[in-house]
Amino acid sequence: MSPHALPYHERDDKSDRDQAIPNGALESNHASHTTGKAHSSLLQRYDDDEIHDLICVGFGPASLAIAVALHDALEGDGSTLRTLHPKVRFLERQRQFAWHAGMLLPGAKMQITFIKDLATLRNPRSVFTFLSYLHEKGRLVQFTNLGTFLPQRIEYEDYMKWCAGWFDDVVDYNQSVQSVDVSETDPKTGAATVFRVTSLDPASGQEVSLKARHVVIATGGKPSVPACLPLDHPRIIHSSQYATSITQMFPPGKHPRSVAVIGAGQSAAEVFNNIPSRFPEAKSRLLIRGAALRPSDDSPFVNEIFDPNRVDDVYSQDPEIRKQEIARDKATNYSVVRLELLEHMYDMMYSYRIQYDSEDQWPMRILNHCTVTGVSDCERDDRPAVKLHFQNNSGDYCAHKGPGSETLTVDLVVLASGYRRDAHEDILRPLRYLMPDGDAQSKRWSVRRDYSVEFANGAVRSDAGVWLQGCNEQTHGLSDSLLSILANRGGEMVGSIFGQ
Repeated sequence: MSPHALPYHERDDKSDRDQAIPNGALESNHASHTTGKAHSSLLQRYDDDEIHDLICVGFGPASLAIAVALHDALEGDGSTLRTLHPKVRFLERQRQFAWHAGMLLPGAKMQITFIKDLATLRNPRSVFTFLSYLHEKGRLVQFTNLGTFLPQRIEYEDYMKWCAGWFDDVVDYNQSVQSVDVSETDPKTGAATVFRVTSLDPASGQEVSLKARHVVIATGGKPSVPACLPLDHPRIIHSSQYATSITQMFPPGKHPRSVAVIGAGQSAAEVFNNIPSRFPEAKSRLLIRGAALRPSDDSPFVNEIFDPNRVDDVYSQDPEIRKQEIARDKATNYSVVRLELLEHMYDMMYSYRIQYDSEDQWPMRILNHCTVTGVSDCERDDRPAVKLHFQNNSGDYCAHKGPGSETLTVDLVVLASGYRRDAHEDILRPLRYLMPDGDAQSKRWSVRRDYSVEFANGAVRSDAGVWLQGCNEQTHGLSDSLLSILANRGGEMVGSIFGQ
């Protein structure tokens, strides 16, 4: 076990801090410099049997922002931190860092300015800004010539991969976290002081347990599938799998001839718009419940709801008022599409009116007022297909045929049905007895303003705890699961966990 790190004022100077490797730390950072790795952070790896200061479950943008903020704090002078040698580990179920890989479609752009990267709004001088990334990649001048604040999505993912690469020494990939439970307690009070994080390598089946005083759960969203549809079907995929799975499902020569996309948001529109270039001979149908696709509201005053300082205001609101405000502001992010893409799609469909005599002949159509009710397997031309059952509530359909169901036979169904953000409920199940109301099975975890989980009074010691990221929209506002506040929130998390 390594000794507790000395306070900053008891150390010699910054050069000593940079060069010294504390007891218990592995020399992975030094090795990375000598083996040709481009970058390594100031975070050092410690043995698995050490009690870590922090373990982050998930290494997506939220945890990456925490890593970046911690590096920046150490690179400054470390005077705001309790320790200059934090013992940190990140556990990620994917094989490598990836961000929405299934939606990295050609031409798809970000929906927020690059200034809301992982560092700029907290520290514009950080080496982890998007502009620093562009400068190192040799594209800063060329990006400037684009005259835009919205990078392509493939470039922004590459930026985050570049940032993530700095922290390879302290990230364990291929680790699916199964649970968090209490490992050690205070012998006098019985309060939890150390947590055990148990993870599984899906490939080898090997189980690993690590200990930490603080645990952050930032697992991101899981694809949401409507209850009327099967969870696992060879002809139904979620939009998050579209770009990564589609070539395996339909190799050359066996491309789908018809595709149904379900949803009315940005992901649905992007997949729908991508199908003609990916499968030129296929007919595609976009099924939406409403009357029309609607534009996202990113006007300046409305956009202020994503300002970092608005989180304080949202959290302090009366819960009922907060619920109403969030519902009113959902047009900024849910079931809406950027106006530029809507105009492109409308222009394309207008050209169909010139080329074809009937809408039934159009390669692409939007079917509104449609509520999907289920699917059934079938075959078409000796190939497997599905019949998509839906309720057609349009006035034209009801006037001619009356209320009832319709079917659409397709080779592929793509669900752009959003995400669930409740993975922490299963991971924290062993800790439910520490909830304020005991082991209340129907009760959900709640968090304080600093994102720390509320436990029963005295159940967890003040120098330990669990934090939740990206699943607190109901208390912290619409920005909680988005990229907008990551830089500032990462700094807040570092201050809460490592601050003096």
